[in-house]
Amino acid sequence: MEGSETAVPGPRLAAEGLACRRGERLLLRKLSFALDTGEALHLTGANGTGKTTLIRTLAGLARPYAGEVEAVGGIGLVDERPALDPDLPLGRALGFWERVDGVADAGSIHARLGLERLLDVPVRYLSTGQRKRAALAALMGRRVPIWLLDEPLSGLDAGAIATVTQLVGEHLAHGGIALVASHQTLAVPGLRSLAIEDYAPREEPA
Repeated sequence: MEGSETAVPGPRLAAEGLACRRGERLLLRKLSFALDTGEALHLTGANGTGKTTLIRTLAGLARPYAGEVEAVGGIGLVDERPALDPDLPLGRALGFWERVDGVADAGSIHARLGLERLLDVPVRYLSTGQRKRAALAALMGRRVPIWLLDEPLSGLDAGAIATVTQLVGEHLAHGGIALVASHQTLAVPGLRSLAIEDYAPREEPA
């Protein structure tokens, strides 16, 4: 029809009847959720219960054992393996991705995450918290609507935790989606919670 416009769908991340396993071990089953524009989910659970496996499955890095994943919009992942060359100074390692992503405000992102004094330090010498902040800087430069954050607060001091919390809140306010696996709760308004242990396989009674 002349003059009509096709609405652009907003971001969405959903799982339906999802089951994941690591090796031969079934970690979770029958997991379902849906996140739409401006929504966030806090994924809780003890170490080894499948949080990282679930996040990698949602990111498309692992195949689900059963069920389906729906993702509308680009996905950015932050986990314990930042995609930064460990032998390069941080500034050059970030610069590679900033050129790929066409980042125009790299300096302001570095300042926001307190990285200015670390740009000449090789990535392999950074602490856990510094690497997490560097990975978040790379994520911000990608401008993707779906954030998957696996323990983003580990190794951070109180000030850095407040910054990350604020960044997630701003991302949601601009229509993004966030799924955060963390032992600590982010003070983000409207944050829903999902306990991964609720979806652990249970032995059938004999």
